[in-house]
Amino acid sequence: MTRLLGISGSLRKASTNTGLLHTISGLSPAHVQMDIATLHGIPLFDEDDEAANGRPAAVAELDARIRAADGIVIACPEYNFSMTGVLKNANDWLSRGGSPYRWKRVGVVGAGGGQVTGTARAQYHLRQNLQALQAIVMPRPEVFITNNEVKFSADGFLTDDDTRRYVAKWLEAFLEWVEKRP
Repeated sequence: MTRLLGISGSLRKASTNTGLLHTISGLSPAHVQMDIATLHGIPLFDEDDEAANGRPAAVAELDARIRAADGIVIACPEYNFSMTGVLKNANDWLSRGGSPYRWKRVGVVGAGGGQVTGTARAQYHLRQNLQALQAIVMPRPEVFITNNEVKFSADGFLTDDDTRRYVAKWLEAFLEWVEKRP
């Protein structure tokens, strides 16, 4: 059994990035178990709060889920040419006391509006951040879904068949990369 953890960088209920993780989970073969985590409940990183109260329960739970997974898939939205604040904040918390990402295989995907870059700029910032956390990020193929307003339903689920086929090919490559560790 291969265990994957999908982490959505969005808090929105009808997030296309959370929907993208659900699509990947649905496309996964029978020997793959994929759980999906959101970043709800993680407070803003504050070293004084950490010193007074320790690590928040939501951070400790996410840390344990990352450590238990064979591979991580992060769905990265783009806000203002970068990753979301909640995703960067979660990674700041996770960096404390030894990164759970250390030597983990991580795939980065994303869906965004517009016709050109999707979430490319945000994903490159996230990749840089994950390097600091000692993650091993899959270099290729990449998933930059554009025009999410027409490729996803109003409740955030992928409806575009061509994109679904591309995501399936990406998943095949990611699983090979996680399972065979080339």
